[in-house]
Amino acid sequence: MSPISEISAKVMPLKALIMDVDGVLTDGRVIIDSNGVESKQFDVRDGHGLKMLQRSGLTLALLTGRRSPVVSQRAAELGIEIVFQRCHDKLAAYNQIKQRLKLEDCEIAYVGDDVIDLPVLRRVGFAVTVADADPELEAHVDWQSTRPGGRGAVRELSQLIMQVQGTWNQVMARYLDR
Repeated sequence: MSPISEISAKVMPLKALIMDVDGVLTDGRVIIDSNGVESKQFDVRDGHGLKMLQRSGLTLALLTGRRSPVVSQRAAELGIEIVFQRCHDKLAAYNQIKQRLKLEDCEIAYVGDDVIDLPVLRRVGFAVTVADADPELEAHVDWQSTRPGGRGAVRELSQLIMQVQGTWNQVMARYLDR
C-alpha cells in the first residue's frame, strides 16, 4: 500500500468511484429464502457516505459479477445510474464505464474484495480494498479500509476522498450550519 503522500496524489484527480457490490457494499453473504427470493444487507453509513460523495461532485458506478434485483433497487435509492451486473469480465465493463464518462484511468477509483477484481484494481488511478478482502489483493492496492465490506468500509473511503480533495468541510456544513 502507498504512503500518505502517494495516496493524496492519487485521490486528488478522482472524478469517479466504481465499486463491486458483494463483499464491498455488503458483507458478501447472499440470503435466499425458501421462495427463492434473494436479499442482501447494506450499511446505511456506506449509503450516506456515497450520497455525500455525490454532493462533492464524484460520479458513482456499480460493477458486480452477480445479477440481483436488490442491487438495482439499492442503486436507485442512492441515485447511482451506472450499474453493470453479471460481469464476468470486469475489465471490459470498466472500460465501457470509463468511455461513457470520458475519463482517464487516473481519474477513477475502484473498490474490490476478491481476485476477480484484480484486472480493474491494477488499471485504475486509485485501487482500494476492504479490511476483510482476499489477502491476494493487498499487494495490488493503494489503500485498504480498516472496516470490513458491508460494515462502513465505503463510508470510510468516502470521507478520505472528500478530506483529501478539500470538499469535506463544504459537505459537512450541511449538518453543522443548522
